[in-house]
Amino acid sequence: MPPAAEIRISQPQAKRTPGVEPLRRRRPLVPPQRSWRKGLNVLLLFVTVVLVVDALVGENGFMDTLRVRRHSRELQQSVARLKAENGSLLELSRRLREDPLTIEAIARRELGLIREGEVLFILKDVKPSQQ
Repeated sequence: MPPAAEIRISQPQAKRTPGVEPLRRRRPLVPPQRSWRKGLNVLLLFVTVVLVVDALVGENGFMDTLRVRRHSRELQQSVARLKAENGSLLELSRRLREDPLTIEAIARRELGLIREGEVLFILKDVKPSQQ
């Protein structure tokens, strides 16, 4: 066993010499390669942001696509409404050509015609007298 005088026990020093830092606190040196890598990362980030913004709001972008889809839906609804109206007009046209009861109903309503033997009553609105 070695003598007690030779054993060294390290104890924290109360005073430190100015300007000297322990090894664990030293900052690692940045190699020159890292500076161009950082620049490349910034450039790639910038290009990515530009591409995403262009995809969202640029020509034929996401917002434009949404607007075109909404317009297309509105046009499809308009076409469906016009087809329904066209079908009803075709049916009315067929009835006016072939159905005498339809012709008679329209003549009575629009021209005020009556059949032979019917009695026509004309009613006038009478305003109440003001007293």
